[in-house]
Order: sequence, then C-alpha cells, then structure tokens
Amino acid sequence: MVERFQVGVISSAHGVKGEAKVYPTTDDSGRFRKLKQVILDTGKGDRILEIEGVKFFKQFVIVKFKGIDDRNEIEGLRTHALYVTRDQAVKCNKDEYFIADLLDMTVFEENGSTLGSLVDVMQTGANDVYVIRTMQGQELLLPAIKECILSVDVEHSKMTVHVLEGLR
Repeated sequence: MVERFQVGVISSAHGVKGEAKVYPTTDDSGRFRKLKQVILDTGKGDRILEIEGVKFFKQFVIVKFKGIDDRNEIEGLRTHALYVTRDQAVKCNKDEYFIADLLDMTVFEENGSTLGSLVDVMQTGANDVYVIRTMQGQELLLPAIKECILSVDVEHSKMTVHVLEGLR
C-alpha cells in the first residue's frame, strides 16, 4: 500500500510574500484548509512544510508556508509535488479506494485465472473505468461497477472481476 498521497504541485509564486500557487491533484481542494503540514518532494529528499494560510484563486490553491517569506524561494520550488501521509488522507467510504492503491494490482477473473494487472484508472464522471493490461499484453477497459468488480483486497494487492459479455 502507498504510504503517502500527492495533493498538489507548486505551480508558481503568488505575490511577493512567499505564497505558492498550488495546482491541486486531489478531488477536494478544500481539504487544504484542514491540513497543518505537507511533505515537499525536493528531488533530493523530503521537506516538511507547515501551512500558515490557505486561500483559493480560480482552479488553484494559494498556500502560505510558515518560514517562507520570499517569492524567490517559492519560485525555486516550482513543479515540486506536495504529499500527505496516509493518516492525513481523506477517509474512503465503503467500496472506495485510492487510485494509488489500485495501480499495479493483480486482477483475477471470478474463476481464479489471472487476467492481468490494473495499469490506469480513467475518471469519466459516471463511474471510473479500470484499464487492465491482460496477460496477452492487450488493454481491457472495465467499468468500476458492482457487476464487474467483485472484490478488492488492497492489503494483498489483488482484485477479482467479472468481465461482462462484449467487453473483451
């Protein structure tokens, strides 16, 4: 299981007082209001950043980090990702999963045979679609609906599915 989740990417500086314009990579950008800190991936290691203030501007989250008061320091962090630990992550409801936990999961058919592995999740609006790379190297698109997804075991990284007629 993944132990941390990306919640945003620093896009640029905002203003002259060290605020960062963050492009949210989470479904709920409002969650930044509740966060006390994030993990910055510097490329050379992790750095914990305490959040001092949050506001919103168009599709961006404007974040003020404690101890960073200079626009130039934020500019040096452009394109760096921000993460939270699993315990800071939004809690999933029943039959909801983090995409990061699903990726690379081994997918089995209901008869027990290995179908392949889950390589991507497409978010379509109505329901997600799981992209499965079959053992033969083909792509199979499977809707994430109860009729198709029979069980998901995140701890053991496996999923059991029923492939509806016509999807192969």
